[in-house]
Amino acid sequence: MTRFELRAVLALASLYAFRMLGLFMLLPVLALYAEEYRHSTPLLIGLALGVYGLGQAILQIPLGMLSDRIGRKPVIIGGLLVFALGGVVAAMSDSLYGVIAGRLLQGAGAIASTLTAMVADLTREQHRTKAMAAIGGSIGVSFSLALVLGPWIGGWSGLSGLFVVTAVLAIVGIAITVFVIPTPNSQFVDAGSRAPGEMLARCLKDSNLMRLNIGIFFLHGMLMALFVVVPGLLEQLGWMRADHWQVYFPVMVLSFVAMVPAIIYAERRDAMRAVFLLAVALLAAATLPLSVLTLHGTLLLIMLLVFFAAFNFLEASLPSLLSRTVYPGGKGTAMGVYSSFQFFGAFCGGLVGGWLSGWGGSSAVFTLVAVSALIWWAVAWWMQVPPKSENLTLYWQPGEWDARGLQSAMLALPGSLAITVFEEQRTAYLQVARDFDIACLPGSVEVRR
Repeated sequence: MTRFELRAVLALASLYAFRMLGLFMLLPVLALYAEEYRHSTPLLIGLALGVYGLGQAILQIPLGMLSDRIGRKPVIIGGLLVFALGGVVAAMSDSLYGVIAGRLLQGAGAIASTLTAMVADLTREQHRTKAMAAIGGSIGVSFSLALVLGPWIGGWSGLSGLFVVTAVLAIVGIAITVFVIPTPNSQFVDAGSRAPGEMLARCLKDSNLMRLNIGIFFLHGMLMALFVVVPGLLEQLGWMRADHWQVYFPVMVLSFVAMVPAIIYAERRDAMRAVFLLAVALLAAATLPLSVLTLHGTLLLIMLLVFFAAFNFLEASLPSLLSRTVYPGGKGTAMGVYSSFQFFGAFCGGLVGGWLSGWGGSSAVFTLVAVSALIWWAVAWWMQVPPKSENLTLYWQPGEWDARGLQSAMLALPGSLAITVFEEQRTAYLQVARDFDIACLPGSVEVRR
């Protein structure tokens, strides 16, 4: 990666980390403290947990499409402001209905699709999976820290204090967006040539995009279903609730370490399809034994390690594949569809996992996860990894080009697909077809591959 790409990835990873830390800190304590609120019932507690994902699923598509029209940063800042407002509403409530309203507002700040599209804007294709892996790692670290900080902050300040912390972290995210993340000026060959409805229909009709959307639905559905039963199983096996982080933290670190060689191998050996299918198969292999064998601590720890190694690889690979598959100018729309499938999968996974847990115990939930992975493997078997385009880095001297002139000149060249211009840095990323003739570039532009 260039220094500019590293700065962009680190800034975006920090933004993801601060935002997700606030969310993850609520997971281990929300159900416990929600019982103290007025109008509390098991149904409303479940709704308070799940309504965030439902709000996200509904709004990811329109906000992703909006980011294609007005730019990524305005949508990100607006989403973080709504998220912070939701935290304040929930913190000031003494009724569970107010907590539900705050959680719904937090879900309305649906910026995941826009953030993922911005990663694609700010990195070249050959480094995109590594960028997604870095962001996935930051989310994993946030999850691990949240399991430690959530119970501690909750014990000191209650659920209201945790919601205040989520609002403060959202404001920090706004500062990172405004002052640290570079502002891309992107233009594509067919940008603006299609109505939003037509762009959405194009995403939904593309079979390769839909395989990826179905994949993220299953992936996060399986994750949520597992977390319906895994915390209780850890307690059954002797881990105190306050000590669960001692299991999750090393599992997340080791699984991330295992993921990195797989990504490097898949990219360098052009073996993404094979490694991808292997990772999906590992999800089934990790959970199927637990549906039929007697549970013990070692088996559960091995399952968690294998599952999260595969999960982290797929979590990094899916958005990278999506950014390579989507048509020029439609990244925000495609990421919106993708994120909606992701959050709706989490909502369904928690709902169905909870029902199965009450009906057949943890074995039924592990069976659900294994069968879901096998269905996904069958769907993914027909996936087509798109051929890699080439990304050129362009530089120019002060006064030679402005953003609009450079965009028009570059996109007029045969084989140009998209360009992202960073005018202040006098740098641009030009995406071109493999048969692009580099000799047709103007002599005033310095080119690096």
